[in-house]
Amino acid sequence: MSTVPTRGLDRAASPSPSSASASGSGSAGGAPTGGGLGGAVASEWTKLWSVRSVWWALLAGVLLMAATAAQLAIYVQNSNTNEDPTDDRGVVALGRVAIDSVELTQFAVLAMAMLVITAEYGSGTIRATLQWTPLRWHVILAKTAVVAGVTFVLGVLLGALGTAVAAPILGDWGRYEPAETLGDVLGVGAYLSLISVFTLGVGAALRGAVATLTSVFLILTVVPATLGLTNVTFIQRIADAMPGTAGLHFLRGDTDPYPPLVGLLLLTTWAVLALLAAHTVLHHRDA
Repeated sequence: MSTVPTRGLDRAASPSPSSASASGSGSAGGAPTGGGLGGAVASEWTKLWSVRSVWWALLAGVLLMAATAAQLAIYVQNSNTNEDPTDDRGVVALGRVAIDSVELTQFAVLAMAMLVITAEYGSGTIRATLQWTPLRWHVILAKTAVVAGVTFVLGVLLGALGTAVAAPILGDWGRYEPAETLGDVLGVGAYLSLISVFTLGVGAALRGAVATLTSVFLILTVVPATLGLTNVTFIQRIADAMPGTAGLHFLRGDTDPYPPLVGLLLLTTWAVLALLAAHTVLHHRDA
């Protein structure tokens, strides 16, 4: 009596690990057991800390904040011509020193945010990411959640560091009010979080570290500074609406030409538009 080979039938009947993971069904009864968006976030968290350059970017951010805050505090101290700190002239809020230090420090933080996506394109691991997380929005949202959370906490810590470095240098010329300082430090965290999400979106759209960092640098600094040189009001308003300008406007609490909250909304809009561009490119070009 002849027997029919069953190896091919068994192989066809049992799903492969990749298909089971992609569909989110790993149990015999077909019940969803995949990680979903939560699993994607956990995966992005693990991948973030496995990139050596991320740690160097963190170290650079700490050193830049400490050095810049110290330099600004020394400058304020040396340029102050007032002799009586009790009249409040020449007294500077400690949190403001940390805020002004962000203009340089932010690029170390943005390099870290950029690496979340460009490191995967550079190494080719983005193919595995897209294979195991077929929904493109899940990839974008997971990376956004990790970048936003990490850079917010990092921003708060950097803001606190800048404040702590400036305090002993300024002495009586530094104003410390708990509520004001806390607001400034949280503002630094919010700004770095949103501008990092914007950078992530640009990185996902351009896919290269050099192109991303160059583009972000131009958008944050060169373009608004160039547009601001003109006397044409319309062009100046465009410069005021750029993400870097709007974010610093929010941080410093400026009221001209718009309230600080408008600056925060403009920066949020830029971040959302960057993520939409990233999803569009990822959807049409894939890996």
